[in-house]
Amino acid sequence: MTNVKAELDQPLRTVRTNIVQSIRAFRVLDLQEAAQSMGHHFLYANLANAQSKQDVLDLIAQQFTFPTHFGKNFDALYDCMTDPLHKSGPQPGFIVVLEQIPANAKFDKEAREQLLDIFRDAADYWGDRKIPFRCFYSFL
Repeated sequence: MTNVKAELDQPLRTVRTNIVQSIRAFRVLDLQEAAQSMGHHFLYANLANAQSKQDVLDLIAQQFTFPTHFGKNFDALYDCMTDPLHKSGPQPGFIVVLEQIPANAKFDKEAREQLLDIFRDAADYWGDRKIPFRCFYSFL
């Protein structure tokens, strides 16, 4: 019984602390509960209704509750995921879910890779500061 409880308390124990990976075996609710139990920020964006890069950025900004001055480009996305949070004080860690990233002509493979690269760079940024940053994604 103790092992089962330990596994429930640490659902991400086998996942590196600073990584961007496919959501695969994880359920969003489990990731949210893991974030809550670890005291980490949980950021979730469902991008199923996005068609273009602008749509993706708009939905992320809206669902992550970015400030109204968010520039809605990939550089601004990186900035919002790193520096202002770092300057606001000690951070416990992050679990980010990007669900149903579009895969279409307006948001092609290159755009998807650019988006994920922003989160990989953010994972590196937080990793350099010894703060866990795990990002999970799925494609539409």
